Amino acid sequence: MSIYDNYVVVVMNEGVNITPDHNSILVEVTENYFLDKPFVYITHRINSYSVDPKIYFETSKIENLKGFAVVSKNYKAKVNAEIEKMFFNKPFETFTKMEDAFTWADHLVKKTK
Repeated sequence: MSIYDNYVVVVMNEGVNITPDHNSILVEVTENYFLDKPFVYITHRINSYSVDPKIYFETSKIENLKGFAVVSKNYKAKVNAEIEKMFFNKPFETFTKMEDAFTWADHLVKKTK
């Protein structure tokens, strides 16, 4: 996990199964680094792992989380992200390049300030 001014970038380990229990880590990061400050979550999907879409119901409740981005060149990861998007009620985009996700995140955060 790398933390920046307007976003957090996360790379998950190969084979991990992301469940709603993992939200406690994101909440802790939010409270420590983004208290009352808008931010975007960017996941760089360079490894293969599974995501339980139910996690997004809890993630959506993080008030200052303004958006979610998936960055991957892998077709399957992008298709999975499109399904995950249906469970998240905030802006959710997929990108091929990290720079594009950074630009989108910066714009989204500035728009909400």
